[in-house]
Amino acid sequence: MRTAVIIGASSGIGRALAVVLSADGYRVGVVARRGDLLAELCAELRGPSLFRTMDVSRPDRAMPLLRELMDELGDVELFVISAGTGSENPELDWEPERDTIAVNVLGFAGMVNVAAAQLQSRGSGHLVGISSLAALRGTGAAPAYAASKAFVSNYLQGVRYRFRKMGLPVVVTDVQPGFIDTPMAGGSFWMASPQEAARQIARAIRKHREHVYVTRRWRLVAWLMRGLPDAVWSRL
Repeated sequence: MRTAVIIGASSGIGRALAVVLSADGYRVGVVARRGDLLAELCAELRGPSLFRTMDVSRPDRAMPLLRELMDELGDVELFVISAGTGSENPELDWEPERDTIAVNVLGFAGMVNVAAAQLQSRGSGHLVGISSLAALRGTGAAPAYAASKAFVSNYLQGVRYRFRKMGLPVVVTDVQPGFIDTPMAGGSFWMASPQEAARQIARAIRKHREHVYVTRRWRLVAWLMRGLPDAVWSRL
């Protein structure tokens, strides 16, 4: 049986993806801060599952816990890192900036570190990171969020290049969603449900895609975001 670990599975895309992967025949390990929600999720999944409660914003504590979960699960071939946070903070209040960086940068890198070591050891597999369309440009409304998601996308790219140089068939997928119907949603334009996002991400996993916009129509917006002059973008 194929085995997957989803980090940030208590709600949103991570939770929906756990349901999809379990239905697809994966044994699933799920990770998040809220253990009660993880227990509820595992009770709903069709196949075998395990959960571990951890706070990725404290990677030195979270990384050993993730390794323990992996040891219990056995041969993990798919990792999905969906844990993330963010909020609008045009005033640059320090606590929201600090918390966003702790989860989206330090926590993300710590989880990738553990996952990459496992995939390198087994010689193959798949690593998926949930970034954001916000990674494409900085924004005055949420500076730390956009910057942290740029880190996510660039870090995934670097890890992908690393595996290529090693000659290992490890797929690294950068998922850049637009607006998803979660508490973190920054707008309602082309809003997708977590379930629809999960279905499209699962499809990208099956096809071994290295990059995917969710939903796919956001490719047009990405093209516009990259092409707009800075003077225009800064006024939006």
